[in-house]
Amino acid sequence: MQEEQKRPTVSLTEGIMVLVIMMAIMSFGVIGLGISPEVPILVGIMLLVFWGRFKGFTWDDIDDGFVSGVKNGIVPLFIFLLIGSLIGVWIASGVIPTLMVFGFHLININWFLPSIFLVCALVGTFIGSAFTVISTLGIAFMGIGITMGMNPAMIAGAVISGAVFGDKSSPLSATVNLASAVSGAELIAHIKNLMWSTIPAMITSFILFVFLNHSDGRASLANVNNTVHALNDHFHISFLAIIPIVLLLVCAWSHIPTIPTLFINIVVSIGLLFIQDRHIALIKINDLITNGFVSRSGNRSVDMLLSRGGISSMMGTIALIMIALAFGGLLMHLGIIDAVIQPLTKHLNTDAKLIIAVIFTAIGVNVFVGEQFLSEILPANAFKKVFHEAGLAPVALSRAIEDGGTVINYLVPWGVAGAFISATLGVPAAHFAPFLFLSIFSPIFSIISAVTGIAIKHTND
Repeated sequence: MQEEQKRPTVSLTEGIMVLVIMMAIMSFGVIGLGISPEVPILVGIMLLVFWGRFKGFTWDDIDDGFVSGVKNGIVPLFIFLLIGSLIGVWIASGVIPTLMVFGFHLININWFLPSIFLVCALVGTFIGSAFTVISTLGIAFMGIGITMGMNPAMIAGAVISGAVFGDKSSPLSATVNLASAVSGAELIAHIKNLMWSTIPAMITSFILFVFLNHSDGRASLANVNNTVHALNDHFHISFLAIIPIVLLLVCAWSHIPTIPTLFINIVVSIGLLFIQDRHIALIKINDLITNGFVSRSGNRSVDMLLSRGGISSMMGTIALIMIALAFGGLLMHLGIIDAVIQPLTKHLNTDAKLIIAVIFTAIGVNVFVGEQFLSEILPANAFKKVFHEAGLAPVALSRAIEDGGTVINYLVPWGVAGAFISATLGVPAAHFAPFLFLSIFSPIFSIISAVTGIAIKHTND
């Protein structure tokens, strides 16, 4: 207890100065120099470590900051390893190639971007996991779109926007359940209230994707035919390959958690490999899971698109996420985040100010901590009492942390979601971020709602 009392306190001025310096370092490195985020974040961690020691924190305090930060990401990091394994097995067993071939026949070139946006939104709503949609359908749609000659960043933006909509509107979503739980809101009431900002953001996104969707169908047709021939000649294209997709839906609706769902899917996909080739060596399966699939179809675009997956493909992403989580853990454990958030709550005297403060706090946590769940938990804990005293209903808080927390993590290059997507789809976050319309417009419509008072729920409603 005495050790706890001796911990140094951080003032509001100090907290703001530290955050501004950290933001300047990361912005200069990532935006100014165009380098990957790892080194700028490491520089920030180094400065934080020595600042913390100079401030009077013990080395044990600093070590605890590292541990508390990384601990929050252990489960997502393990999921990413399984997704890397699944991608390699899915390509080898023909699941993703089959999705591409079927997609070429079903999706109209002239409506490609809005079509994949809606498909990912629908599947995401059924599954309740944006990461799963992006790492399965997303890879297939990237292959189709690139073959058609479309901008990879736009394709990624449409895929992610649809997946994020599904993640926000599904009762099976972990982020939706977390937002309602930490805010004290009833789940279905939270989802219904969330639609006041999510539906306008979806409509706006759809219109923009229609506007952006200009592709030369005649120029793309030859590429499409060559790609379909290469896929049919070198992969097992059949309706059996759809079984793992159906299995994902069944597991989601059976409320089976993500990790066992992925294990089940990997095993079933390996079973497909044995059906296709009874003499396949176990060493080959081990290599698929470890190093991913290497396509040798002779078609350059197919080989580039489908040479991916494996645990090794996720290691760079995992390293970045661990560094970012350690950075966020230090900011929280040394009291810098609390020093900035807590004083704000005393000066927010209107509904609009409260809601906007929550949204920007959640955005700030995403930028500085890089963890999606914490971007919901920290603002909810900081503002829950203030919302109650102001007479605002729990669903008002839960929507604000979703619109500023859940969706923004996909835009942060060093965030868990942003880093994962960059590795999975092969498109840097800085490239697809301008086209991730659902994440951009959700907080905007939420702020409009707060300012106008439209759909702002109170406890006496």
